[in-house]
Amino acid sequence: MILFSLRCASDHEFEAWFRDGDGFDAQQKAGEITCPHCGDAQVDKAVMAPRIGRSRDKAAPISPAQMRAALVELRHQVETNCDYVGARFAEEARRIHHGEADPHGIYGEASADESRELAEEGISFGRIPWISSTDA
Repeated sequence: MILFSLRCASDHEFEAWFRDGDGFDAQQKAGEITCPHCGDAQVDKAVMAPRIGRSRDKAAPISPAQMRAALVELRHQVETNCDYVGARFAEEARRIHHGEADPHGIYGEASADESRELAEEGISFGRIPWISSTDA
């Protein structure tokens, strides 16, 4: 897996993971990468500094509390910037993918079968751990 810094035509910067450089190229050419801020599909790699790890340098491990805080913040960002479509997630993802709806961020629920079908159709989506912000 490789992490790329990306930039849309409106100068919004964001990061995305890809299996390899060819995976990015194929998704970019197909217009499958969209800006999470504005939905623009005109996305290119941004200038990025290489991340070179040293075997003797060890990063401090992330604590469970830090991981939980990051997941709570991720949920907040998704809820703030995306539209909730509930159980219609797979249907709406297809509509966006096929140009029947304006590109925009969505979130909702999809069964394992629906998720598998979306992946087989080449529709990009992600699954995230959805934890309650009020859980102890």
